[in-house]
Amino acid sequence: MTTSYTIDVMPQTLDTAEDGAKAVLERAQKSLGFIPNMYGGMAAVPAVLDTYLDGYRRFREETGFSPAEQEVVFLAISKFNGCGYCMAAHSMIADKMSGVPANSLAALREGRALPDAKLEALRAFTERMVESRGSPTEADVVTFREAGYEERHIPGIILAIAVKTLSNYSNHIFKPEVDEMFAGYKV
Repeated sequence: MTTSYTIDVMPQTLDTAEDGAKAVLERAQKSLGFIPNMYGGMAAVPAVLDTYLDGYRRFREETGFSPAEQEVVFLAISKFNGCGYCMAAHSMIADKMSGVPANSLAALREGRALPDAKLEALRAFTERMVESRGSPTEADVVTFREAGYEERHIPGIILAIAVKTLSNYSNHIFKPEVDEMFAGYKV
């Protein structure tokens, strides 16, 4: 088994960041009340963190998915991409904030089909979008729509894939420690 490469760049903090990175980190601090460990690496190139934060916010506010559905999408992508940090963070959010049923959260974390048919259709379609690099079949779309979703939801999933690609890949490279608040959800 090979070990992935780690970038030898010091994670940025409010104390060490220069103007561009500092401004983005300050916005994150103001919004969340803390700066997640993964943001430090992403802030090495402030545009990465800024793009992530904007896309994340817009996915949450503008795609028409419920909070539980949003976590299903984020967890499906992060599971497929093998991002332990995001699996821990979004598992905590799913459990404590977004109302994902416990049995569905367990299935997401274990890579199993979800017991809720609509959420399972969302999980499966999201995974298919990642796996096919955005090229679902007509049958994939029909199944997704039959579960109660609309074609307008597909670009929302594309946005989530873009956001999670930024965070999942950054986490693979920077290997941030899972924050204490998410630690109980490590996979």
